[in-house]
Amino acid sequence: MTTGGFNSKELLALEDELVLAVLTNKEAVEIGECVVKIAHEKNLPIATRVYIGDWVVFHVSLPGSDAENDRWMSRKVRTVAAKGHSSMCLRILAEEAGIAEKDWYLQNNLAESEHAIHGGAFPLRVNGVHVGTVVVSGIPQEEDHRLAIESLKIYLRNFKV
Repeated sequence: MTTGGFNSKELLALEDELVLAVLTNKEAVEIGECVVKIAHEKNLPIATRVYIGDWVVFHVSLPGSDAENDRWMSRKVRTVAAKGHSSMCLRILAEEAGIAEKDWYLQNNLAESEHAIHGGAFPLRVNGVHVGTVVVSGIPQEEDHRLAIESLKIYLRNFKV
C-alpha cells in the first residue's frame, strides 16, 4: 500500500486533466483564494503559495501554521520544479518502484535539505508546459495534496476561461 492509497497512474492522469488555459497573476490569486476558502471552511492550519515559475504570486499563512510550513513548501516546490510532477506523484512513483526516500534524493541528485517528496505541491500547466505550482503545507501530506487538488478543481470549474 502506498502513502494515502494513491497510485501513480491516477496521479499522472490528474496532472494531464487539471490544466489551465493561461496562468497570470489573476489566475494565480484566484487559485490561492480557492485554497484559502476551503481551509477557512474546514478550519485548517495551513500555509499556501501559488507560483508562476519561481515567483511567489500568492502566499497566505493561516492561524496554526508557522515558518516551518514555509520551509516545507519551498522544498516541495523545488522538487516539482526539478521533476515536473506533483510532489505526491514523485513519492508514489518511488514507493511503487521500491525506492527508499533517502535513496530517491541520491538517485535524482537532489539534496533532501532543499527538496521533499511529500504531498502538497502540484504543477500548474498551460498547453502541457509546467509554468507554475500550487502548494499547501500544514496538515498530513496526503491531505495537503488533496487540498491542492480540490482547490484546483474548484478553480477550473468556477473560473475557467
